[in-house]
Amino acid sequence: MLELIIYGLDGLLLVAALYFSYRLWRALRLFRIVHQPGYINPDQLPTVSVCIPARNEHSVMTECLDKVLASNYQKMEIIVYDDNSADETSTLVKAFASEGVRFIAGGDLPSDWIGKNQALQKLLDQSSGQYILFMDVDTRLGSDTLRKLVSYALSENVDMVSVLPRREDGWRWSVIFGTLRYFWELIFHDRHTPAAASNAWLIKRDTLIGLNGLADVRAAVQPESLLAAKLALNNKYRFLIATPELGLSYEKKWHSQAHTSVRLLYPLLGSSLPRAILALLALLVLLTPFVEIVDSLWTGWTNIQTIGAIILLGYMIIYGSFLRKNRAHSWLLGALLWPLAIMQEIVLLITSVERHLRKHVVWKGRLLNVSDQKS
Repeated sequence: MLELIIYGLDGLLLVAALYFSYRLWRALRLFRIVHQPGYINPDQLPTVSVCIPARNEHSVMTECLDKVLASNYQKMEIIVYDDNSADETSTLVKAFASEGVRFIAGGDLPSDWIGKNQALQKLLDQSSGQYILFMDVDTRLGSDTLRKLVSYALSENVDMVSVLPRREDGWRWSVIFGTLRYFWELIFHDRHTPAAASNAWLIKRDTLIGLNGLADVRAAVQPESLLAAKLALNNKYRFLIATPELGLSYEKKWHSQAHTSVRLLYPLLGSSLPRAILALLALLVLLTPFVEIVDSLWTGWTNIQTIGAIILLGYMIIYGSFLRKNRAHSWLLGALLWPLAIMQEIVLLITSVERHLRKHVVWKGRLLNVSDQKS
């Protein structure tokens, strides 16, 4: 009976592997710049407001602003909203005033707003560009990134583009044991729930104002996803996987990635406990081949272990195909650590459910108002 159950799980995993392979293959083809936009006279390029929300980001703010200021995009303004930082973030940003960086001091947070969403709204209110690039402090722009993004948006006639940045740093713990957040985004992308990235997203200012700014998504843990979904219905949204040529990358510590997953996972499952349980069971099933191989240490190698090893290798290849597009280094090691990535995801999912049910989710040192969250 046990063998039949194991063979059944292996069969299910084979079907899932085929599905994952197709979805990832489709995503890797879809989310790339197929044709380079033609030359656009710099005088004809629209103005862009680079808007950066920050809270307690003193350690990484300098590099972020240095990279933005090195951009060759001529019609650009840079605005930083300091959301009541407890460190020296505000002092550091003000030191860049002579280079044209505009500082906005944070105010009181309304009870029905998430802190970052209010920061985005304040940045929108203060911006003047025809386009807005919202970017996180841990995101790094190349000198030509902004021009290429704007040119792509114009050539595709879309109102919003979000980009999955690359990891250009090397053999760091945060790279090797990165979370599976964007892997799932690519696998489960569709028109109604499109893949979206919070690190960097470009949007027409008038379009965002027409969507009532951030007001309708003020309590969403991933507001860019909801905005992308609205625009995708009219074919006005694109998602891109960054390439070395695009020059968009990020450096995020492991604990920051873990905190992000804890904040996002349960809401992205609709804040539904039954869905969370199903997701947890699915992750446990994905571990089956690894468990079968480990079990061979006690029971010996059989046909079950052979099938499990083949399936496990298949998932490593699938995950490695994603990592190779997203990482400059250590992608092969990351693929080999697929079982550990699943184990990590299980722990993060359980933690996310527990924290959200107890209403004890902390974001940048501030307790989230989870009662009003919308996914």
